Amino acid sequence: MKKVAHISDLHFGTEDKKIANGLLIDLNTIQPDVVVVSGDLTQRGRRKQYADARDYLAGIKAPKIIVPGNHDVPLFDIFRRFLLPLQRYKKFITEDMSPLYIDEQVIVLGINTARSFTWKNGRISIEQIQEMENVLCPLGNEKLKMVVTHHPFIPPPGDAGISLVGRSIKALDIIDKCYVDILLAGHLHHGYSGDIRKHYPLRKRSVVSVQAGTAISNRRREEPNAFNLITVTKERIHIQIREWNGTHFDKTVETEYVWNEGNWERTE
Repeated sequence: MKKVAHISDLHFGTEDKKIANGLLIDLNTIQPDVVVVSGDLTQRGRRKQYADARDYLAGIKAPKIIVPGNHDVPLFDIFRRFLLPLQRYKKFITEDMSPLYIDEQVIVLGINTARSFTWKNGRISIEQIQEMENVLCPLGNEKLKMVVTHHPFIPPPGDAGISLVGRSIKALDIIDKCYVDILLAGHLHHGYSGDIRKHYPLRKRSVVSVQAGTAISNRRREEPNAFNLITVTKERIHIQIREWNGTHFDKTVETEYVWNEGNWERTE
């Protein structure tokens, strides 16, 4: 059994320092095996925001898989936006644009979906899809596999018109082929999960898509600050949403999926 903490949309520059401290305490108390940060570390990709994000992430004791989001690409600095879009991300956070975590039970691969030529939407490139195949397929099917992006593969309940990650169909061909079980993303500031086949009915493999809310930013969208604590085995996915209650993070909604005859079945 492994514990994966999934946090997203920190938006340093709009962070609530009390909530940020509470999240740090909670994460280091839980001691997850790995912490996944699914993008938007900063609000506008500015130097101080990146420095604050770097210092904050350094306080998380667990190994981390981090990908950038659209807010990590400068919006108003046109030169940086189009010529050096993630230079500061690479300087302050990591130069690894395809971070990989592997232990005896799980594999987690990060994919950068942030792009300069769009304000908020994102996509996966053909080269990234090929890299995903090259990395994940040779690793077999003995371990539970996760892919992390900033932009979502499935929309929130009741909002089917939301923009999803570009080239999702091509990416899902490889996700099927390489036996990926879980997709982790952020961007929308809403926490929810579901089987991708509800939105992609031609998919062969059952894959659970998990979205995280905004962890510490005051840019909430009618939901409290929250993150996901995901406990997994090869046959079970348990998702606990931990919400800020004014003094600390505490568990609220819990969802479980069980592997049964080739399908991830929701048991709640």
